[in-house]
Formats: sequence, structure tokens, C-alpha cells
Amino acid sequence: MRIAIVTDAWEPQVNGVVRTLQAVRAVLERQGHRVLVISPDRFYSVPCPTYPEIRLAMVRSRTIGDLLDAFEPHAVHLATEGPVCVAARRWCLKYDFPFTTAYHTQFPDYVEARAGVPAEWVWRYIRWFHAPAQSILASTGSIRDALVAHGLDQVRHWGRGVDLANFRPGLSPHPAMADLPGPVQLYVGRIAVEKNLEAFLTSRHPGTKVVVGDGPAREALEAKYPDVVFLGPLFGEALAQAYSAADVFVFPSRTDTFGLVMIEALACGTPVAAFPVTGPVDVVTAETGALSEDLDVAIAQALTRDRAACADYGRSFTWEASAAQFLAALVPLTEEARAA
Repeated sequence: MRIAIVTDAWEPQVNGVVRTLQAVRAVLERQGHRVLVISPDRFYSVPCPTYPEIRLAMVRSRTIGDLLDAFEPHAVHLATEGPVCVAARRWCLKYDFPFTTAYHTQFPDYVEARAGVPAEWVWRYIRWFHAPAQSILASTGSIRDALVAHGLDQVRHWGRGVDLANFRPGLSPHPAMADLPGPVQLYVGRIAVEKNLEAFLTSRHPGTKVVVGDGPAREALEAKYPDVVFLGPLFGEALAQAYSAADVFVFPSRTDTFGLVMIEALACGTPVAAFPVTGPVDVVTAETGALSEDLDVAIAQALTRDRAACADYGRSFTWEASAAQFLAALVPLTEEARAA
């Protein structure tokens, strides 16, 4: 099967959307499918205001159409709500190409947190973008409910996975964390206002706080919280060692749709503490972590969880299952549509 994935989020960005698309593409290609990724690196682009790592591509729908024509896809998936996918959407609607979309990011909440624009205003755009899709792929039941509540009911489940060859229990601790006073409390992710990181950094539970990642708020937070250990971005085995070295993984975000880092931590045997919001409520169980509006309470409770149970649960999330769900949700183009 030839599958075209159009996305505004791609390398060199490091986030859950990119990692999900990369992992699913790798599984599909191993299974013999051909996957074309149409991303901003193909076109002239400008930095996104307040989020310069994201490039906003300037592209015409005809240009996207030429790429799709040359590839002759059996199915088209629009992964994001940015300008590249808007151009592809316009082309698909013009020529009656069925397509699927995905709701990866709580975009209305992000815009409200960053720019002060009311989330409901942004939901108007979300409804406009996704309404013509044959299926909208969502990672959790909470996101499905949110989409349905806003008039988008053609939702299909698309779960997430873990690289179980890399994220596993029993690894030696990351050298920078091996001798820290415990309990070691870890955050992994983008260091930005929408991640609500200060809720973690101001928590009062004793021990050492460690932050892995980068982002626009890093410099200011490092200066403001000198007792916190900032390790910068980590990848591969080094990241897995950081998860293994932690006594608890703290996920303070209130706006993520899933949170890949939570299941990576669990696969390494590290319990999760988080707020009871979309993402954590769909991922964390009573045996693998704790949820509370008081993050100190969540941390204290999560520290009592059994690491073996966490690792067993983390192993239930596979990219093979995720790719199968993605494939099942695609809507193949008819021969008539492809000929047109």
C-alpha cells in the first residue's frame, strides 16, 4: 500500500507528533508499505511566532497535489492542522480525495496558554479543519470525548507505543543521576510554558528534581531554580538510563493529548505522578502511578508503586499495535478518485 502522510511537524523537531510518525512509518515500511512524508523541509518556511523550532511552510495546494500525483497514493493522511496540511486539505477536497486526520495536540489550550486567545475561538478552526475528514484519529478516550463534544464524531482510536528494545527495566542509572539524593524526581519533555513545568519545580516533596529536555523557558528556569538538575536533551540509551535512575516520573502538563514520555518511563519501571487531566487519566493506572490536583500528594503516592508492575504495564504499549490501528483507520482512494 502506498500511504502519503502530510505533516507540519517533522525533523529536526523533537516532540510526540514527530516521534509517533517516525515510529509508525518505520513499522509500516518494515511490513512492505511505501510511505511518502510531505513535510515543511521541502518548502520555503518561516519560524512560528513564540515557537521558532516549528517552521511554517509557504506552499500552494498545487505543489502538494503534484507530489501526491507523482506518488499515486492509495491513502492520504493529514497529521497536523498547519499550513502544509491546509494546502493538502484544499487539494483533496477539490478533487474528492478522501483523507484522514489526527488530533495530536491540544492546540486550543496551547494557543490560550501562549497567546491568551480563548480556546473556544481556536476550536472553530479545529472544527473547520477536521470536519471533512473521513476519520479523525485520537490517542485516548478523553480526546475522543472532547472532539465529539465539539461536533466531530468521526473519531477512530490510534494508540501510542514504546521502543521496548530501548526502554526497559534493569538498566544502569544515568551517570549524572547515579549519586543524587533521593527520591529522584524526573521530568522529560519540552521546557516551555504550556508544559506547566513550574508546577513540578515548585512542588515540596523532598529529594532531587531532574529535568531532561530543552526549550524556550530553559534558561529562565535554570536561573530561577538553581537546585534543580537540568541535563539538557537526552536520547536513546542515555534517556532510558535517566528514566531508570528516577524514583518517580512527574508529568505536570495539563494540555497534552497523550504523553509518550509517561509510557517510556513506565516501560523502564518508573511510576508516574501527574494531574488528573486528559492524557494521564487515560494512561496511568492505580498500580502504575498516582493522580492528584496536589502534585505533592501524587508524587508521594506514586513512590509506593511496584516498579515491576509499572514495567509490565509499559510493555503493553507497542508501535506494532499503533501502526495496525493507523492502517485500519485509513480510507483508501477509489480508482475513480485516483484517475480524476
